[in-house]
Amino acid sequence: MATTISSKVTRPEPAALKSAIDALAARFGNRLVTSQAVREQHGHTTTWLPNQPPDAVVMAQETADIQDVVRICAQHRVPVIAFGTGTSLEGQVNAPGGGVCIDLRDMNQVLEVHAEDLDCVIQPGVTRKALNEHLRDQGLFFPIDPGADASLGGMTSTRASGTNAVRYGTMRENVLALKVVRGDGEIITTGTRAKKSSAGYDLTHLFVGAEGTLGIISELTIRLRGIPETIAAAACSFDSVRGACQATILAIQTGIPVARIELLNAAQVKACNSYSKLSLPETPLLLLEFHGSEVEVAEQSKNFRDIAAECGGGDFSWTTKPEDRTKLWQARHDAYWSVKALRPGDRIGVVATDVCVPISRLADCVTETEDDLERLNLLSPIVGHVGDGNFHCSLVCDIDNKDEMARGEEFMHRLVERAQAMGGTCTGEHGIGQGKQKYLKAELGPEALDAMRALKHALDPQNIFNPGKIVPVA
Repeated sequence: MATTISSKVTRPEPAALKSAIDALAARFGNRLVTSQAVREQHGHTTTWLPNQPPDAVVMAQETADIQDVVRICAQHRVPVIAFGTGTSLEGQVNAPGGGVCIDLRDMNQVLEVHAEDLDCVIQPGVTRKALNEHLRDQGLFFPIDPGADASLGGMTSTRASGTNAVRYGTMRENVLALKVVRGDGEIITTGTRAKKSSAGYDLTHLFVGAEGTLGIISELTIRLRGIPETIAAAACSFDSVRGACQATILAIQTGIPVARIELLNAAQVKACNSYSKLSLPETPLLLLEFHGSEVEVAEQSKNFRDIAAECGGGDFSWTTKPEDRTKLWQARHDAYWSVKALRPGDRIGVVATDVCVPISRLADCVTETEDDLERLNLLSPIVGHVGDGNFHCSLVCDIDNKDEMARGEEFMHRLVERAQAMGGTCTGEHGIGQGKQKYLKAELGPEALDAMRALKHALDPQNIFNPGKIVPVA
């Protein structure tokens, strides 16, 4: 919702902006684009945050391009915003103060693969699907799957996770080292390929989740995993959301090494059935995936089936056929589009919310959230990476209906407050960007925000890197 953006960013002086764009045009020629359509494509276009386009877009092809853009923009105090694939959800690629967007999609090379060490070195524009296609013949894969075919640089910047996080962790656990272009155009190297290090400050994880506000990632070293011998997908329906959540909690507490465990409430199952042509029972559903040997996968499936039965679970089915697994998980990944199809129209907006709570409070948080939706008469199917306490509501509203929008605003505010009151966070994986800045103080306290501002000022004293995101500069 447009009214939730709290960042106040000063635009550069017109003469300074013109000088910067002229210098960039001389350096990049037709790789500098200023057309309205392209600029709007590089602003925020997802959900209902307003589009705030940059003044120009540079198509970077190598690290030297990033360095030159940063140097020119720093000289003229012009903002610089990095762009991967544009799939972020909290306005991270918006340009509230104008400036120059660096499009990194052409920096899409896999530079090195060290199969014996289970790591690789890549450029930031490599997408997760392209990387896994590149790795497949070597029996390796990169496990972080946020759903969208996002770039690995963008996933690192937003500290993404997704459906596999319950077993493989988030980007935080899977990035070994970075090369980052700092405010003067020089390069910071944050680590090595070693699996652990005690050498100095942990700069790598300072930039993981920084949303491009401290520098621009030009190279990544990331962990890989071996493709499991056997992969099984499973589905289990439940009488209630609480029963599904309790089964999840017991599975985690008893140590079943679930690779994925996703909750769909009844409304979301109904949407998926309609959009993806499925025939699942339209009651709360858990989708699961198990990785390991054939024996291990069979044992994990049996153990979960027994737990599910204790928690009101109904039919439990599982399959190792790739085509069946793909169909099931594609339906999960298409959840956003299935919700959008429930209420078509140019003025109908869908916003994907994002909270995360300790797993012991998951059932309470989800059921209270469903009660809120019923009380406020709102349409918002729920999906969740419930193995780590993270869930999303896909809230649907008519953006021209002031009453409905007000109820939607109230719902999202109550959702965040509820999660924070339960010891959780306003965002488990989407990031802060513009949309959730107002919740940081309550979650972390003013001292933490002051520390963030101090870091921002130390690494970006001119405030040119993605200004107006995460923490407003006081």
